[in-house]
Amino acid sequence: MQQSLFESQYDNTPTQLDMPDADLKYYPNFIAASEAAILMQALYQSLDWRQEQITLYGKTFDVPRLQAWYGDKNARYQYSNLSLRPLPWSSVLLALKQKCENASNSHFNSVLANLYRHGQDGMGRHADNEPELGQQPVIASLSFGEERNLDFYHNATKDKVRLPLHNGSLLVMSGNTQKYWQHGMAKTKKTLAPRINLTFRYIQN
Repeated sequence: MQQSLFESQYDNTPTQLDMPDADLKYYPNFIAASEAAILMQALYQSLDWRQEQITLYGKTFDVPRLQAWYGDKNARYQYSNLSLRPLPWSSVLLALKQKCENASNSHFNSVLANLYRHGQDGMGRHADNEPELGQQPVIASLSFGEERNLDFYHNATKDKVRLPLHNGSLLVMSGNTQKYWQHGMAKTKKTLAPRINLTFRYIQN
């Protein structure tokens, strides 16, 4: 990975999504397409992808995607009875973390990487509201590869908002977003190329 990949200026003009009880900023061209393609390949080949299992209502299931957890040594994360110990930061992840920190004016000490191999990989409806994330967590979600739809569902009104996440885009979720909204990525029978998503976050210890 050449250092020059991280020297270009990102598009720092976000779109503020008009959603009640939420604070979401979307940067559709955060990373240039040419750089995004190289980064996608580097992440695909270098991260320690694993097929995790979660337990819900007494039953154990394979997570419908591959995952990897990186971060500071004490940034442990737990959800759905799955406990994740962070792997040491790679130089690529550190550089991307800094770009996301600069854009969001936040500090992150960990990242959850998700590899959606095809259309049959997805993510169930959930909120990133675990206690170790704090009351109003800032989540910076960076996307590479195939465009996929992220669906938001309001807990009270049941309103649904669909956001296509472009290759090289950044979505920053903050404020009360996790309190009032759930989000998920539906599976599809369509033939889709792989997608990698990096969600940078801060784990409170």
